[in-house]
Amino acid sequence: MAKMIREELIKALSTGKFVSGQSLGEMLDVSRTAISKHVKALIDMGLDIYSVTGKGYKLAQPLSLLTQEKITSCLAKKSKNNKIEVHTLIDSTNSYLMRFLSDQDEKNFPVLEQGQVCLSEYQSDGRGRRGRQWISPFGSNLYLSLYWKLEQGLSAAMGLSLVTALAVSDAIKELYDLNVELKWPNDIYLDGVKLAGILIELEGQVSGPSHSVIGIGLNLKMPEKSAKEIDQPWTDLQSHLEKPIDRNQLCSVIISCLIDRLHLHQEKGLSSMVDEWHQQDVYLNKSVQLITGDRVTQGVCRGINTQGALMLEVDGERKPIYGGEVSLRAMS
Repeated sequence: MAKMIREELIKALSTGKFVSGQSLGEMLDVSRTAISKHVKALIDMGLDIYSVTGKGYKLAQPLSLLTQEKITSCLAKKSKNNKIEVHTLIDSTNSYLMRFLSDQDEKNFPVLEQGQVCLSEYQSDGRGRRGRQWISPFGSNLYLSLYWKLEQGLSAAMGLSLVTALAVSDAIKELYDLNVELKWPNDIYLDGVKLAGILIELEGQVSGPSHSVIGIGLNLKMPEKSAKEIDQPWTDLQSHLEKPIDRNQLCSVIISCLIDRLHLHQEKGLSSMVDEWHQQDVYLNKSVQLITGDRVTQGVCRGINTQGALMLEVDGERKPIYGGEVSLRAMS
């Protein structure tokens, strides 16, 4: 019930005009006190709403909401017909798609379509890699997850985060002519600080058909209040652009680029993309620290191999690092 009321409040306020508490209460059949509590909850989600006595509630800026129709229309122009779901409020776009995988039939075929996408304006439980919270204020950024079936088993998931990072880079280059940097295994940087993160989740058998959910969190226009919750250097895309971002257009181009990259990966593996990765590798040939739990290994980043492993040079010897619970950082 609370979710439905908040979704309707967002729609009513999205024009950026004043709406009285009384009219909102009548529309939703709740008291003005209840409206006040729900508005406070929306403010806590990152919406900039203020009130004026005698006028009601108003968003500081009109909202340009994501819509399934606009994204689908843009995708059709690129000959893509992905199934798109757009949510107003959700726990996590990755979690939403992963729940479908627990409802498979006896033949282990999911009810998800290949390339199906879940988007949301807000995540109450957004997740990053290694269980970290992903700060997900309402309507400010991009929270996108895509389902991709792995016909050749979980071994085909090697390098998926790198493929995804290259796809996001493709989209940003196409739309804004900006060159981003890529950090193994799952981050996208701009001007040396984090712009986006990727979370890959897997389910299935090593050798049989398996499933992946590819999650992308991309900072577009981070509200000041939410920015204070982030515990590492970051940037957002709007800070590097003069014109406002059309989020529906950006979503469609990212989806299209990701589908193209996934098909290429399916057909030729990662070998066809290694050189492109190296051209954008933020740490290539730089001194780095590899952190695994309490263990810190110092070396030089020598890029990636065709399986998507980090090539770390330690004492003149190159060793492949295949991911897991590791962090890669620049030497101080």
